[in-house]
Amino acid sequence: DKQQKNSKGNADFCIKNIKQADFGRREIEIAEQEMPALMALRKRAQGEKPLAGAKIVGCTHITAQTAVLMETLSALGAQCRWAACNIYSTQNEVAAALAEGGFSVFAWKGESEDDFWWCIDRCVNVEGWQPNMILDDGGDLTHWIYKKYPNMFKKIKGIVEESVTGVHRLYQLSKAGKLCVPAMNVNDSVTKQKFDNLYCCRESILDGLKRTTDVMFGGKQVVVCGYGEVGKGCSAALKAMGSIVYVTEIDPICALQACMDGFRLVKLNEVIRQVDIVITCTGILESVFDCIQSAGSCVAHVDEITFGSNCIWPVLDSFSG
Repeated sequence: DKQQKNSKGNADFCIKNIKQADFGRREIEIAEQEMPALMALRKRAQGEKPLAGAKIVGCTHITAQTAVLMETLSALGAQCRWAACNIYSTQNEVAAALAEGGFSVFAWKGESEDDFWWCIDRCVNVEGWQPNMILDDGGDLTHWIYKKYPNMFKKIKGIVEESVTGVHRLYQLSKAGKLCVPAMNVNDSVTKQKFDNLYCCRESILDGLKRTTDVMFGGKQVVVCGYGEVGKGCSAALKAMGSIVYVTEIDPICALQACMDGFRLVKLNEVIRQVDIVITCTGILESVFDCIQSAGSCVAHVDEITFGSNCIWPVLDSFSG
């Protein structure tokens, strides 16, 4: 498409529509009201510029909340380039507001797989600019740099990874002896586990399912795989909506917690034929798909959903055996 420019003539970005910037700015301002700690940090430290010299390349969900983070990093002295970690989650108006504010953002809602990797590459492969820090969600950015630009790690000071999937990928690199820079496991931090994973998922699970499936949860039979902090939040929310909730869990302590919280513990293959909804909170999809397949249903891996599926609307596909 035609190259866009912001009001200052900068064109180092690729988004859906720069004209949505004003709308996106209003959403960012609303998000700031719900992020007082980050705003207090910005106010307290922006005069000191503690992140001066930091060149951060990020790959996360691009939402109003992410924009508050990016603008805080910039206020503290960092240079940022950003891509989306998910092809559907980008808020186009927020990306427009960031681009208008001078950020190099490469993301839009509804990217193809080729678009996804192109956007990441545009963040990394820049003449006269090389990242020295990575902020990743899912490990795709780290994977891309290792695959395409391994020499960049000579100047990278560290990696911050916030998802369980990305952490697993980092552990695999470490075991293979290929993790050559320090990596911070944000996913296992106390604040991530006890607050984001529990309380945020407790609210977002219903919103996400309602938006994608438009189903009524009262009376639905749901199995939640995993009773860690994410599983606890999801189970509590579904139970409050009147769902009949089953839980699968291999850790004996978490399993006992599920039992004491009033949930029936089951094995997935025992209930897979009777439940209406399966939610996995483990980050490991193979066991779920194996059970679905053994139950006689058509199965496809999430990253391979291209054949035999019927797209009802973005992020919702139907399959038939």
